[in-house]
Amino acid sequence: MANRNKIAIGYFAFVSPSEVLCTGDTGNACVITGSMKAMNSFIAEINPDGQKKHIIKKTSFGEILSGLKLGAAYGFDEKSYKKFYPLARQEGLSVAEANFEEMNSKGLCFFIVQLKKI
Repeated sequence: MANRNKIAIGYFAFVSPSEVLCTGDTGNACVITGSMKAMNSFIAEINPDGQKKHIIKKTSFGEILSGLKLGAAYGFDEKSYKKFYPLARQEGLSVAEANFEEMNSKGLCFFIVQLKKI
């Protein structure tokens, strides 16, 4: 698949270039959702009063891969990870399969991916 870098994986959100929507209390992984609806739901959950105006954009495998190579971490929901995982494996990345059923039972909804520095 020569053009896998252009394949849309999902959506990310930001308030400004330096304020990207991230997971959890530590805010260390950029949230990627598989649908606009899922992103809007997540934003409403963490920003119920709507004080921050988030911009939502589609993101591609190539954009995520570039971020990973720069050291970024990404938190994927189930739908987006199902798109990302096979492409990442084809790229030669050593990423794990995610068990979202088990994760959800523990109250977790994002699978975090970050490349290890060697």
